[in-house]
Amino acid sequence: MARLAALTLAILLASSPSVTLASAPSPAAQALVPAEEARELGWQIVSRRPHDASAWTQGLQFDSRRRLFESTGLYGRSTLREVDPLSGEVLRSTFLPEAEFGEGLAVVGDRLIQLTWKEGLATAWDPSTFEALETFSYEGQGWGLCHDGARLVMSDGSDTLTFRDADTFEVMGRVAVTLDGAPVTRLNELECVDGSVWANVWLTDHIVRIDPKEGVVTGILDLADLVHEQQRRGGDVLNGIAFDEDAGTYLVAGKLWSEMYEIRINDPMSR
Repeated sequence: MARLAALTLAILLASSPSVTLASAPSPAAQALVPAEEARELGWQIVSRRPHDASAWTQGLQFDSRRRLFESTGLYGRSTLREVDPLSGEVLRSTFLPEAEFGEGLAVVGDRLIQLTWKEGLATAWDPSTFEALETFSYEGQGWGLCHDGARLVMSDGSDTLTFRDADTFEVMGRVAVTLDGAPVTRLNELECVDGSVWANVWLTDHIVRIDPKEGVVTGILDLADLVHEQQRRGGDVLNGIAFDEDAGTYLVAGKLWSEMYEIRINDPMSR
């Protein structure tokens, strides 16, 4: 497994996520030295599972019944779907309107909430019927979303996490995310686990663990060893984090990946 002497996070020149199927651009990199509290986290593969290689994965989420839901993007191809977590089979799906680009996904009680990229709309869905229950509006872009048990946490591609009321979607506060005092931008798909927020850093092989109270990165996962050359073709980058509470493991995926990976994180703070 690759080890970090110093963390290199991609600081991208583009102002928005790639939506083409062309090869991902080579990022301009800036070396950031982890702070003392931001340790590199060990991990191991528990299982490999099939994944729909046509899915532009934007959000991945287990509910309390261990059903796995996925949000996929691209205009004209965005979906909300239920996926068999072992076989990767798409069990149910519904398309978003062609003018909407699906993004992050969160489970809030008996609802699913799905973001859109630039449309400023979030839809609350019934997870059993995929009936649209309610629509919320917001300013700016939508990237990642998770629910910490009390509130929603949302990313917009910057270094900022926004906290929102889970019932009204109103803004409750914000925090800037830093590593050794430097901003960590391109925060994408999110997963809330045990008081921490995990975030894919777009167009990198890294997932960071964030203390949402202070915005400080407390841990770094380098998953470069998961991303083989075939997966790197077509701009298909690491994206999608789902915590399986019963197993104590994480399911991670990527855009257009043919496999998902169940991993166990080797850190006392990570179940």
